[in-house]
Amino acid sequence: MSAHSQVVSHSAGYAVRTLGRPLRSAPVAEPNGQMPGWNLALRFLLELAAWTGFAWGGWQLGSWPLGLGLLVITIAIWGAFAVPNDPSRGGRALVPVSGPVRFAIEVLVLGGGCVMFWLGGAPVIAIVLAVLNVVHLVFEFDRVRWLLRQ
Repeated sequence: MSAHSQVVSHSAGYAVRTLGRPLRSAPVAEPNGQMPGWNLALRFLLELAAWTGFAWGGWQLGSWPLGLGLLVITIAIWGAFAVPNDPSRGGRALVPVSGPVRFAIEVLVLGGGCVMFWLGGAPVIAIVLAVLNVVHLVFEFDRVRWLLRQ
């Protein structure tokens, strides 16, 4: 690396200096578990998609009451169980749980929505959502580490 080109560590990720000017990198997550706005927006859309997947899959595999029941149960679990002081959820926790438990809930709900789309006969939607979930997890790595330490 030349004298004008070096890697500089930031709290939210890495940026590369080229010819003395820093390139801006999209923030990943803060060490305290807070996510940048774009990743929060992606997560919100993935939550909606997962809930839709549970409703769709339940309806396709059984009946509309099954789909509605899965939707209500999934939303209730997602909303009720939280880590106290989780900045991505506004710090509120109706039913306080440890970080690893919350992470498991997030993976099961977001991944389960993909599975339900697949089982309900919408494999393209399932694959697209699975890829977006992986992108979301990669960019929330610092939050995952924060969760697992709670």
